[in-house]
Amino acid sequence: MKHVNFTFLLKMLVGVLPLLIFSCNGNEKNTDKIQVTALDVQYIDSTVKPGDDFYQFANGGWLKANPVPDDKTRWGVFNVLMEENNDKIKTIIDESAKTVNAEEGSNKQKIGDFYASGMDTMKIEQDGLTNLKPEFDRIDGMATSEDVLKAVAAFQKIGVPVFFYIYAGADEKNSSMMIANIWQGGLGMPDRDYYTSDDERSKHLRIAYLEHLGKIFGLMGDDEQTAKANADKIMEIETRLAKSSFTMLQNRDPQSTYNKLSLEELAKIAPDFDWNGYVQNIGYPQIDSINVSQLSFIKELSNVFKDVAVNDWKTFFRWKLIDNTAPYLSAAFENQNFEFFSKELSGQKQMQPRWKRVLGATSGALGEAIGQVYVEKYFPAEAKQKMVDLVNNLKTALSVRISNLSWMTEPTKKAAQEKLAAFGVKVGYHDKWRDYSGLKISRDSYVRNVLASNVFDFNYNMDKVGKAVDKTEWGMTPQTVNAYYSPNRNEIVFPAAILQPPFFNMDADDAVNYGAIGVVIGHEMSHGFDDQGSQYDKDGNLKNWWAEEDQVKYKEQTQKLIDQFDGFVAIDSLHLDGELTLGENIGDFGGLTIALEALKVAMKDLDMNAKIDGFTPVQRFFLSNAVVWRGNIRDEALMRQVREDVHSPAKFRINGGLFNVPEFYEAFNIKEGAKLYRSVEQRPVIW
Repeated sequence: MKHVNFTFLLKMLVGVLPLLIFSCNGNEKNTDKIQVTALDVQYIDSTVKPGDDFYQFANGGWLKANPVPDDKTRWGVFNVLMEENNDKIKTIIDESAKTVNAEEGSNKQKIGDFYASGMDTMKIEQDGLTNLKPEFDRIDGMATSEDVLKAVAAFQKIGVPVFFYIYAGADEKNSSMMIANIWQGGLGMPDRDYYTSDDERSKHLRIAYLEHLGKIFGLMGDDEQTAKANADKIMEIETRLAKSSFTMLQNRDPQSTYNKLSLEELAKIAPDFDWNGYVQNIGYPQIDSINVSQLSFIKELSNVFKDVAVNDWKTFFRWKLIDNTAPYLSAAFENQNFEFFSKELSGQKQMQPRWKRVLGATSGALGEAIGQVYVEKYFPAEAKQKMVDLVNNLKTALSVRISNLSWMTEPTKKAAQEKLAAFGVKVGYHDKWRDYSGLKISRDSYVRNVLASNVFDFNYNMDKVGKAVDKTEWGMTPQTVNAYYSPNRNEIVFPAAILQPPFFNMDADDAVNYGAIGVVIGHEMSHGFDDQGSQYDKDGNLKNWWAEEDQVKYKEQTQKLIDQFDGFVAIDSLHLDGELTLGENIGDFGGLTIALEALKVAMKDLDMNAKIDGFTPVQRFFLSNAVVWRGNIRDEALMRQVREDVHSPAKFRINGGLFNVPEFYEAFNIKEGAKLYRSVEQRPVIW
């Protein structure tokens, strides 16, 4: 289903680099101890040699026994944890939804009413499109380009970004201050290449997309001929915007996406869009400068804004409104939205149960309110302390590895050490929670609750422009199964939900924990020194701290990773893009080397040849790392991931990084001639 939580999208755009592309009394801990096997070796596929396909060797039995469910596009460890989390979150939400007389304005009232409104399908069907009447009236009333401009701003605030996203984020070159940023948008399909590529898959999807557009306009009441004409007009406008949009690879270059302009300068390069009027209309007239992430897009948008007739903009706005609200409308709209964005694009066979869909929307709108109860119920305090200790061990290990780098000069090493020492670390949950008192929620309308939440989030974010960065804020809720590094804040963050088996097991041996959560920690640390993160200094500013000769040597090492991943074939003739995925591949490789270094220190007084379940600690380390990435994925979703995601598919995250680690070869006795064997000369030494 096509729905991107507005707040979450903003967080991604401001530089968060995630690991991945979510009744008891609220004051009581869930203290029931669930025993989980530290490393379940029953799924090892011994018919496969470790050096030929370690991912299959470690996970083959599990992959065979766990096909992708019909309501999923993939199924793996992350999905299993998310499903378990859904059950926990549902317990929290159910308690609120059943509290009919909750205090008005309380978080419990808002959580309960938001969820109840989404579950009231009878009322949603009865209402049809009536709850969007104010937006349709605004569209119908557009007569001039000034009216269109006002509508752009009004829709932006309700989470319908017609042309682009605007958000507050840290200034890339003054990371202590928040500034306004613009990021390209306006497309219905996920990426520009779907409009511009000539491969058969893209051609097929363009045809399917046109059919989808026509059906949506039909559901809005247009006759067949009008619906087809409107679909063609949408495709024409979006294709024009797509051709001027940055590619995924271009968007990974922080230098290219930093273009801070005054409104006067912006007006010179995009003169047919009234920028002064726009900032007035969104309610932030004090904005006098904006970082424009993609200059080519904004220049062309100005031309498009001038060229397209107002009546055609009415058609475009009608589409954007439904495109962004379909999951919260009647079954006809929700089903059609699913048919294209989930079924056609990603291969999903059926929708998730309604309670899961509504739960996701509720958690997106009131994430920290739910998160506060979540950590009270489900996150033990001792897990936070053990995680902090692990992070410190990994920081020490990375410091040692930096000191021992043979290709880096001392001045650059010194700067790298200073950056590492300045790393911020957040574990588990927030020190202070977000105040939702300004958000009004009722049981009257699901879609109006979503739009109200979007307005609340928009203002919450944009109010930060011109203010100092609040370093206590988090980019993820505690109930998120993920982790991230923020280059502007130079911090690594591990929400509570990922701190559970198989990532983090309080009762597991060190080898298993270091191979799982240890590599995750190392992965996020490595983002501070990957091809993007390495361009930011210890204070989070986009500033070079490298000696020129070290930059050359660094690129020589990272090129080896690019070449390696370029050679992987995901499906048929579709190769991975080693440049697009470079940052994440550096993260995976760095995570392995750092965590392994830390494990050696942790076990320095123990027998490294002692076996559990027939495997040595180092073998268990690598097996544990492979286990956390096991998963099946539909072909369509795999093709999307290769095209749209900076993360390599799970199989290659294992069969890539591990085969650059010398200890891996020794642990599993991998010799030249193995299918994935890489010579010493081919293996990079990065961190």
